[in-house]
Amino acid sequence: MVKAIAERVQYYDTDGKLVTESFKDYTRKTLARQFSSLDEFIKKWQSAQRKQAIIDELESKGVLWEVLAEEVGKDLDPFDLICHVVYGQPPLTRKERAENVKKRNYFTKYSDTAQAVLTTLLDKYAGVQEIENKNVPKVAPFTATGRPIKIIKKGFGKPADYEQAISDLEAEIYRSA
Repeated sequence: MVKAIAERVQYYDTDGKLVTESFKDYTRKTLARQFSSLDEFIKKWQSAQRKQAIIDELESKGVLWEVLAEEVGKDLDPFDLICHVVYGQPPLTRKERAENVKKRNYFTKYSDTAQAVLTTLLDKYAGVQEIENKNVPKVAPFTATGRPIKIIKKGFGKPADYEQAISDLEAEIYRSA
């Protein structure tokens, strides 16, 4: 069991001793056991069909995302929090990642409707949880374009193509990693 106390964490080690350390140090040690290198972490992240699965897995190992984000003090998603805290990489904010995708003219390969959907997703980008959420096309501002099935058919063809576009968008967001 992990318990955050102010900016410190307390837990019992394998010998049963109570350990108190900063949350960043705890996170660094915990993830270093899971991923021996930055490359290993990036490969796992990029190969995961759903990034949320990795986020949930790390949370079950004691990574408290809200506490870590508060300690770092920047608008970073879980990927950048880990790269920054555990591996010392300069972090990119969500806004910077979104702007990088836009600069690369990534959307030109899609129809106008698909571009509008993906651009809106990117503009609203608050993390992979939102991009992967299948209910996103059911809420504003997407509802202004039409019903989700109409949006998907007109913009992407079929649901599987929409899912692939979302997966490709995630890959593009994290491409600079």
